[in-house]
Amino acid sequence: MLTVKANQKTLHRQIRSQFQGKRKIPFVATDHEISHGRAITWTLRAKQAPPHIAETWVGTSWIVEVTASGSRVGKPFQAQHLFLTSLRTTPQALLQLVRDRWSIEGWHWIRDTQLHEDAHRYRGNGAGVMATLRTAALNLLRLAGFQSIRGGMQAVMHDITALLAMARRRSQPDPC
Repeated sequence: MLTVKANQKTLHRQIRSQFQGKRKIPFVATDHEISHGRAITWTLRAKQAPPHIAETWVGTSWIVEVTASGSRVGKPFQAQHLFLTSLRTTPQALLQLVRDRWSIEGWHWIRDTQLHEDAHRYRGNGAGVMATLRTAALNLLRLAGFQSIRGGMQAVMHDITALLAMARRRSQPDPC
């Protein structure tokens, strides 16, 4: 599944126009999520890629629009994303793929905003080593029960004893 961003002006405009007005959209799926201070409705609309897009983007079978709307911590929220895909599956399965992808993007967003990962310029093995250390640190904070990465980092930033205690702590088995 290929995300089509606004900087791909022509393709973005071509796909967006396919979902505007009173056009028939044959495939629709919705899901609702209430968790972590969010109440979001996800709506996926998909249709077969028109010939002018399918010819340029060989293998594309569907164009997809996903809208997420609702509230985050009491504030209104809305986002729209467009995709191209060669997958031939149900709208519900496509929506799940998009949501799974956004959860991964959310993890990368945390890594960049809290750890400034995109600003690092490591070369060779250094990039992989630092990524592994950052992943270990984030997982330790989650295992220690911190709901906020920022709060967890502030709690252990200058306390090597607490940091080492987190590393030695054994995780509890999942009760499920």
